[in-house]
Amino acid sequence: MIDFEELRARADETRNFIQMSEDKARALRVVITHHDVVLGIFPCAVEGMGLHVIKGHEVLNWIASHSDDTADYTHTAIAVHNREQALALEHALAA
Repeated sequence: MIDFEELRARADETRNFIQMSEDKARALRVVITHHDVVLGIFPCAVEGMGLHVIKGHEVLNWIASHSDDTADYTHTAIAVHNREQALALEHALAA
C-alpha cells in the first residue's frame, strides 16, 4: 500500500534540500543518485495525487516478482507540477 503522507514528507525534504543548495541542479542530481527509487508526485484531479516512477523501474519490478523476499532499497519523492514534468525528468536521466 502506498503511504501518501510519507511521500509528501519525503518530497518536502527533497524540496528543502534543493532550495537550500546553491547549485540546485547538482542538488537534484545528488537526490536522484543517492536513491534506488525516485517517485514524482503531482496533483491529480481524478485521484488527488498522481505518481510516476522517475527512477527505479527495475527495483520495483524485482520487488513485485519476489513478493516473499524482503527488499532493501532507498526511495524518495520529488514534487512536480504534473505527469509531463515527471516524464521529462525521467527522460533527462536516461540521456
